[in-house]
Amino acid sequence: MSNRSVFGSRLAIVLATAGSAVGLGNIWRFPFMTGQNGGAAFILVYFACVLLLGIPGMVSEFIVGRHGQSNAARAYGSMGNKGWRFIGYLGILTSTIILGFYAVVAGWCLQYLYASIAGHLDGDASYVINYFKTFSSHPLKPCLWAVAFVLITHLVVAQGVEKGIERASKLLMPLLLLLLVILVVASCLLPGAGGGIEFLLKPDFSKVSGNVFLEALGQAFFSLSLGTACLCTYASYFKRDTNLLRSATQIALLDSGIAILAGLMIFPAAFSVGVQPDSGPSLIFITLPNVFQQAFSAMPVAGYVISILFYALLVFAALTSTISMHEIGTAFFHEELKMPRQRAAWVLTVVCAVIAVFCSLSVGAYSDLQLFGMSLMDFCDFLTAQLMLPAGAFLTSIMLGWFVSRQLVQEEFTNGGSLKATFFWTWLFAIRYVVPVCILLIFLHQFGIL
Repeated sequence: MSNRSVFGSRLAIVLATAGSAVGLGNIWRFPFMTGQNGGAAFILVYFACVLLLGIPGMVSEFIVGRHGQSNAARAYGSMGNKGWRFIGYLGILTSTIILGFYAVVAGWCLQYLYASIAGHLDGDASYVINYFKTFSSHPLKPCLWAVAFVLITHLVVAQGVEKGIERASKLLMPLLLLLLVILVVASCLLPGAGGGIEFLLKPDFSKVSGNVFLEALGQAFFSLSLGTACLCTYASYFKRDTNLLRSATQIALLDSGIAILAGLMIFPAAFSVGVQPDSGPSLIFITLPNVFQQAFSAMPVAGYVISILFYALLVFAALTSTISMHEIGTAFFHEELKMPRQRAAWVLTVVCAVIAVFCSLSVGAYSDLQLFGMSLMDFCDFLTAQLMLPAGAFLTSIMLGWFVSRQLVQEEFTNGGSLKATFFWTWLFAIRYVVPVCILLIFLHQFGIL
């Protein structure tokens, strides 16, 4: 597909692909895990896991995507055996399901941004708790916000790679970083913030154990979007001279840096008012609104502005992720079913909106919407995170490490020999032995076997 769109610059590649990795998990999960697992010691373990699993895994998906220059299914099929298209299909299905239930939480962020602007989050802790319960259990409002977020994502993706995804990434990622830095500075200047900074960044190696390593391994895997076909799809828009290893390293560092900054935003503010932050939606929608209100009680206007900036940050972080997940299916329908891009985007938008509505209802007004004893939303999360994602990433590493022609893989890694193959053999060893073992460890840990 010689007339296929490509990202216009190296900056666009890094910002767009890092945007696919940066999401709500960076804001709530990484800081909590860091604080609970040895602070800076966990960060060091996490970086080791990024080197062992994250960067080699990213390069693998980059190789498949850039070589195929097409949607994920066709790209995997172009690696020498059409049977490998199955991995691409798996990635497309996985990302579609994830976008469906992810849009529910993203819609909550959008609602809370509106509520912050309208001043609806002012009140004591019990008020904030009841506000979230009332909103999330409403039969209509959460569904409308979730569908609205899918539609916003649609508007970007339907514009195409250069006018839509690249332009949005160049706007959203710098804005996200700017908001994050402003919030970090405001949080760190609060009285008693030093305790939060110390909690996050002081290494406590006594807490480092095999379990901490497995937690860090899982965080590296999920944070970098391995197994979703996001990286493969975005790499199909890379130019042929893109240095894949350098791009993967830059993206991993940017993703990790944003996660650490998120910790510097959350913990100092929480410690300044004596609140122990927890993980998950309760941190974002119950704990932090109360933290901001208490921390800036002497400066109500500052608290009002900080709350707005925080939820704007969450919306931007969610949007950079949903754009990449939407593009995976859109590219598939556009190229495989020969649909015009606008129609292809609408097909995926409708499918994801339907999933979002049912997932939203299953954790709200219609809690009897269950599968295997779980709410529909929790089931979708379980199915993708614990089964489909590890399977896709594992099969990719096995395919490239053992079945694809080594010459083909080396040519892609070195851009046809124009780059030195200094790290090729290290990467090949990692993809053959280290990455599959790491993914198996993650899989076993998730099911409580390790």
